[in-house]
Amino acid sequence: MTKPKSNLPKEKQTALGLYVTAREAYEMWRAAPNSAKVIDVRVPEEYAFVGHPEMAWNIPVAFITYHRKSGKFEHAVKMNAHFVADVKKVAKPTDTLLVTCRSGGRSAIAVNMLAAAGFKNAYNIVDGVEGDLVTDPDSVYCGKRMKNGWKNSAPWVYQFDPEKIIIEEITA
Repeated sequence: MTKPKSNLPKEKQTALGLYVTAREAYEMWRAAPNSAKVIDVRVPEEYAFVGHPEMAWNIPVAFITYHRKSGKFEHAVKMNAHFVADVKKVAKPTDTLLVTCRSGGRSAIAVNMLAAAGFKNAYNIVDGVEGDLVTDPDSVYCGKRMKNGWKNSAPWVYQFDPEKIIIEEITA
């Protein structure tokens, strides 16, 4: 299941060197649903509107902030300062974590943060939820994320359990 680093783009590589495809991650979860946890690090909007593995916890590694200022649309990425603490609410450093995002980049960042915090069994799902880009110029799907990924190889849903969405609570 572990893929050699040399075959992966740098942005999908992690300090732990543990890699699986979405299909392999699903099979790992099926084999041990009580000890393997799927962590989806995408923003809540992606989790809710694009779809997600039904068993996945949504713990964003970052948030997108956006607003209009002087008639212009502005947006920025804000890292989730509580990411590791949020993961620790649902997993122990010895648990098997199957970490996913859209296509394997943010999940690599998340795995590295977890590794630095002492997690030893955090796998990057290298093709993410949506998969890699179709590169065949003759395909109507060229440029679309329709090659591999969870949505193209394992069951997924749009419905979500609000208890599995872990984000910073706003206190007034």
